[in-house]
Amino acid sequence: MTDSTLWWLLAGAAIVLELLTGTFYLLMLAIGLGAAALAAHAGVSNPVQMAVAAVVGGGAVMGWNLYRQKTAATSHPGANPDLNLDIGETVQVESWQPDGSTSVKYRGAQWSAVLAAGGQPSPGTHHIVEIRGSQLVLKKHKS
Repeated sequence: MTDSTLWWLLAGAAIVLELLTGTFYLLMLAIGLGAAALAAHAGVSNPVQMAVAAVVGGGAVMGWNLYRQKTAATSHPGANPDLNLDIGETVQVESWQPDGSTSVKYRGAQWSAVLAAGGQPSPGTHHIVEIRGSQLVLKKHKS
């Protein structure tokens, strides 16, 4: 069995393990194993193949970890449109209570809502900018 075949089998095994466990980092390691297989196809020595696997796989894991930390810090789950499909939808506000809250009909149900920071309470069309539990946070729609 050639070195490249062994590396490809290891990469395939990492992908299968990822599918069974859902650990996305195993895909990053599989990229490193695939890079080592390509290095073996190029005819480099075994120590260099292992170094390629370690550097590429480890670099991919570190890069993915940094990406996740950066994106997690910039978006609150309640305001992330990738996690909450209601973000950006519009609702009609009839009136505001003196405490800055209102009740709006959205998706066939009554919701409690508040105005986003810095907004002025006025009736009309508003966008959902965040969801806090069962409360909508609204921002006035600019015409």
